[in-house]
Amino acid sequence: MASLRLFSTNHQSLLLPSSLSQKTLISSPRFVNNPSRRSPIRSVLQFNRKPELAGETPRIVVITSGKGGVGKTTTTANVGLSLARYGFSVVAIDADLGLRNLDLLLGLENRVNYTCVEVINGDCRLDQALVRDKRWSNFELLCISKPRSKLPMGFGGKALEWLVDALKTRPEGSPDFIIIDCPAGIDAGFITAITPANEAVLVTTPDITALRDADRVTGLLECDGIRDIKMIVNRVRTDMIKGEDMMSVLDVQEMLGLSLLGVIPEDSEVIRSTNRGFPLVLNKPPTLAGLAFEQAAWRLVEQDSMKAVMVEEEPKKRGFFSFFGG
Repeated sequence: MASLRLFSTNHQSLLLPSSLSQKTLISSPRFVNNPSRRSPIRSVLQFNRKPELAGETPRIVVITSGKGGVGKTTTTANVGLSLARYGFSVVAIDADLGLRNLDLLLGLENRVNYTCVEVINGDCRLDQALVRDKRWSNFELLCISKPRSKLPMGFGGKALEWLVDALKTRPEGSPDFIIIDCPAGIDAGFITAITPANEAVLVTTPDITALRDADRVTGLLECDGIRDIKMIVNRVRTDMIKGEDMMSVLDVQEMLGLSLLGVIPEDSEVIRSTNRGFPLVLNKPPTLAGLAFEQAAWRLVEQDSMKAVMVEEEPKKRGFFSFFGG
């Protein structure tokens, strides 16, 4: 992988390709138009402090999109484990009623013996249905159902709210974050997943079909009373943005009007990590997408956001292109 340059601030680091010139222009909420606050360039991603948890706990976050295949489950796995690595207790709920996949991405598929259905039916305790990750003991997985199983007709948003309330009052203490992996579409599964949430992360890709669905989902979330909605733009390719074959992040942000939580570049390592059940954020050395997920998790903790920026090319290449925006 090509070498990287990182512009570090007292808040976090911004990742840039090494091919960019020293005169690269950066815009960030923390040091816009204030070059004196920039620290020296460092060779590795470093955080000089633990992120400060904002808001009341537990933070109940639903990760949704509307369109399938844009990276909701990948985002849930990587952001969830990043939060655990920062020292916060996390429970990730796979709310897909029929096609669960979060356990596969986390490598926990062989350890899921009980689900929410068994808990509600009284066949097991809640702590028996929670699967603790061996790599990070403060991360736990809870699945709503088993594949190919028939759900009771009465299972819905109220049942998921009951489970969330049970997590809040469990003897070992309430988690800091409850992250809900929402299924695709806007049918009953979507309504069930968003019912207990008080904030949302909308995952989209820079294509018109995903953006139309994302815009529709934004309206539904607001109608349900969820006003804290942030956006992650996934699978961004700078070469296609440069060739005007892909919308930039600035275009996406202008269309949806949402705060930007993170920008995830296209990365072939995603497929490898999915097949191995080993999330990107655990890779050593880290990949570009893994670093982007870690930064998105940092912003989520502090209820912060980033801005799409214009990045200047080296003079010999002429013109401008956008790394985060257009």
